[in-house]
Amino acid sequence: MPAIRTVFIIEDDASVRDALSLLLGLRGYAVTMFGDAESFLDAYRPDWRGCLLIDIRMPGMDGLALQKHLREIGCRMPAIVMTGHGDVESARHAFRSQAIDFLEKPLDHVKLIAAIDEALTRQSAEESLDASQQQFARLLATLTQREREVLQLVDAGRHNPGIA
Repeated sequence: MPAIRTVFIIEDDASVRDALSLLLGLRGYAVTMFGDAESFLDAYRPDWRGCLLIDIRMPGMDGLALQKHLREIGCRMPAIVMTGHGDVESARHAFRSQAIDFLEKPLDHVKLIAAIDEALTRQSAEESLDASQQQFARLLATLTQREREVLQLVDAGRHNPGIA
């Protein structure tokens, strides 16, 4: 799958999946759907970009366990958690696993779109920061030993005469 930003819907209710896919497709989002956490994990590729729209209550692995597992394996796609049975404890677990939002069904379309846009914006900003840090590391690696010493002295707040 290419690096297109996609909304990955992980939801066991086929009618909810289809409705969300239609809504998001009409708004121009690329959408990929999964009926459960296990099928998502079987298909998951680390190069996927986008966000996750995860239902909490699903047969097998629930959405909160999926979200936690994805964090543990290094998945950095932002997650939006949705449920028809929201409670404070579930919301707490979702946010502790870095959920962007916690939405209750029936979903408010305006809030859903806002959450997806925020998730995609955050991912883009994170990738931009990563690219900047990688570029800095590449440039730092080209410095001579003396240039590194000078850089450390500048970083320590020393003035030019003291460095010289």
